[in-house]
Amino acid sequence: QVQLVESGGGLVQPGGSLRLSCAASGSISSIGAMGWYRQAPGKQRELVAGITSGGSPNYADSVKGRFTISRDNAKKTVYLNMNSMKPEDTAVYYCNGDVRATGLSWKTYWGQGTQVTVSS
Repeated sequence: QVQLVESGGGLVQPGGSLRLSCAASGSISSIGAMGWYRQAPGKQRELVAGITSGGSPNYADSVKGRFTISRDNAKKTVYLNMNSMKPEDTAVYYCNGDVRATGLSWKTYWGQGTQVTVSS
């Protein structure tokens, strides 16, 4: 069974930094695009950043220049480095990934989410 497990959330002051990690585990044949989404209270889930299997990133306008997405294919892990954080970055952050489990078709999986709070 494929699982995506996030880590690295927490409380940070405005202007500070955090690094989120998301590791895929299970019987995996291939991993395609991966991404980070976030959902603030009372708001819809939104894409923060995505990265293709080849490493090409894309970002929401609200985080360009502050956040960096990267991946380590050998570790089956995607990262989100967040700098110059703002209170409006406060949300539950979710990772997702297009994964082909061994013997099965491609499917999009989601992590359980990790809380990020930006506050003084």
